[in-house]
Amino acid sequence: MLLFSGSSHPDLAHAIANSLAMSLGRCTLQRFPDGEVSVVIEEEVRDQEVFLVQSTCPPVDNHLMELLAMADACRRAAAARITAVIPYFGYGRSDHRNSEGRPIMASVVAKLLESVGIDRVLTFDPHVPQMEGFFQIPLESLTTTPLLLKGISDHVSKDVVVVSPDAGRLGLALHYADHLKTEVAVLHKQRHSGNKTQIHRLVGDVKGRSCLIVDDLISTGGTLKDVIEALLAAEAVPEIAIVSTHTLLCAAAADVLQHSAIKYFITTDTVPQSLDLPHVKVVSVASRISTAIERTLAGQSLESLY
Repeated sequence: MLLFSGSSHPDLAHAIANSLAMSLGRCTLQRFPDGEVSVVIEEEVRDQEVFLVQSTCPPVDNHLMELLAMADACRRAAAARITAVIPYFGYGRSDHRNSEGRPIMASVVAKLLESVGIDRVLTFDPHVPQMEGFFQIPLESLTTTPLLLKGISDHVSKDVVVVSPDAGRLGLALHYADHLKTEVAVLHKQRHSGNKTQIHRLVGDVKGRSCLIVDDLISTGGTLKDVIEALLAAEAVPEIAIVSTHTLLCAAAADVLQHSAIKYFITTDTVPQSLDLPHVKVVSVASRISTAIERTLAGQSLESLY
């Protein structure tokens, strides 16, 4: 078995390798002066199980093209099977057409991954469950919820209300509420463009109570800011905890996380994190990925990691 890292998140790849008690495979990744990617796999991969670690986080297209090039190089060198480990799956939000003239980019990316010979994809908490339907190859959607629940349980009060920022995250919020034995509130929002949303109403009682906001993805922080303001307007206690699987920190997201009402924020390292705030904790997914790799090699089910 060989494990290679792209350039998007080498720290996570090294952590996975350490957990597996092995070294990363040698691979040279460069850019030509015109921006084209150059990949050289410097290991013998013939008849080997190959795992490629690459989050498709910003710059998404660069990291995606690099992953495609690595996979193609391994396929042409006769690797037995290629698994793409994509902790954060870029373009996952483009899962349907909401108007004429728009593509479904999640489907496009799935076809690209298949076209270069990738046999299996491992990812975490995709934005929508129907992502699996875009693939003809196995898509293993692992969850970070056990890691995040363990990290958040000691930082919320017994009367906390779990808040879903929109209807799409309600199932996730209910899972947290069931574990914490508490209630759920949900905000109804409408997306007007790529990063522009408007919150219309809050369903649930948060008056005089602390809140735990749960989300799978924080990008610009715009929705998060609106949710916090809506909760405070509903007279929630200004002691808000936040859980997010993927935290991209685009635009002014880092500034939003310094809001005075935020008591605790926990996320994962599916993408590189540079947050250096006392109330922020980052938990690693490396151990879950290494377990998934070991079970894949042994031909075992990954269902317990879903």
